[in-house]
Amino acid sequence: MKFSHTNLDKPFLYGLRFVHGHCHSEIGKDIFQTVIKCRAAVAWEPSKPLVMEEIEVAPPQAHEIRIKIVATGVCHTDLYHLFEGKHKDGFPCVLGHEGAGIVESVGSEVTKFNPGDKVIPLFISQCGQCRFCKSPKTNLCEKGWASDRYDVMSESDTRFTCKGKKVLQFMGTSTFSEYTVVNEIAVAKIHPSAPLDKVCLLGCGVATGYGAALNTAKVEPGSTCAVFGLGAVGLAAVMGCKNAGAKRIIAIDINPTKYEKAKVFGATEFVNPKDHNKPISQVLHEMTNGGVDFSLECVGSVAVMRSALESCVKGWGVSVLVGWTDMDDFAARPIQLIAGRTWKGSLFGGFKSKDGVPKLVNEYLEKKVKLDEFVTHNMTLAQVNDAIQLMQTGDCIRSVLSVALQ
Repeated sequence: MKFSHTNLDKPFLYGLRFVHGHCHSEIGKDIFQTVIKCRAAVAWEPSKPLVMEEIEVAPPQAHEIRIKIVATGVCHTDLYHLFEGKHKDGFPCVLGHEGAGIVESVGSEVTKFNPGDKVIPLFISQCGQCRFCKSPKTNLCEKGWASDRYDVMSESDTRFTCKGKKVLQFMGTSTFSEYTVVNEIAVAKIHPSAPLDKVCLLGCGVATGYGAALNTAKVEPGSTCAVFGLGAVGLAAVMGCKNAGAKRIIAIDINPTKYEKAKVFGATEFVNPKDHNKPISQVLHEMTNGGVDFSLECVGSVAVMRSALESCVKGWGVSVLVGWTDMDDFAARPIQLIAGRTWKGSLFGGFKSKDGVPKLVNEYLEKKVKLDEFVTHNMTLAQVNDAIQLMQTGDCIRSVLSVALQ
């Protein structure tokens, strides 16, 4: 790993000592911090390959934490921003939002994190003070990039520069970089024994699908479920349905190679829409005597969202939108809801991020939640474009990139 520290104000070195590469006061916790130069995969413009660059990562300011990213997953939402959303004001940026790492330094007024802590940066914050954080009904937060910049998918402020240009931090995290700076309201401290190349998946995909089944759909014991799309999010939803006690879990995907993997997470049946000359909702109605109790759409397609809703049984069926998209409107016949179905959305699986992620890490360590089984490819940060291509072609579940040495 290549990085360097550049002194910001050398006269202040007097009377200080170096600890772990930083200057610390002999009296207090004040940290003299420096700019770090490190490697990152920069998306300079939409629909183009990422470019490995040397970037400058500024020191953390008040309430901020600078993190050395050890490992990161490649998620479809990264591809969505690069190839589908393509908002002109969202570039250049460093993508990645499913990472795990180690605290390198902290800014002023940070009291609950210390250098050396293992952490997971979070794309959804939990300030603990706003009306949403105080409500048990939601995991939304009024602070952070997600409050009003869904189109650009980043805050306007950033701690990254490259070649003299400001580089945005995707979803407030940017884990395709050896170092990143994140507000403390969007960082979860995790168990010190957690393997970072596995628990990084809890930063998005696995938590999203798993929680959508448990927290949003509230899958019931003995119920029948259908999961549309068997990427990492869909397979995590299958796992959530199984852990909730569902009796039948029907996995749906146009890629037949996904079935064996789905069985590992608890799927009892597999349906390929391409094998039928009728709508998939009709197929499911015939299989289940009128429709499933719960359906989860994990693709990000408005057409699939409607199919998932129509696959639910009337009277009490619940369908949850999990796949990320903001490109198209969706539609349904009013009678489908009037007849008693419920259509819901789920963001990050309904988990309050700072509270939920450490608990999920502990559940993984206790072997209650699977993570290893999601990883089909281990690669390096320099191979990020190869990992993106694997996801585009559907030839992987999750590629985990090694970013910086632990």
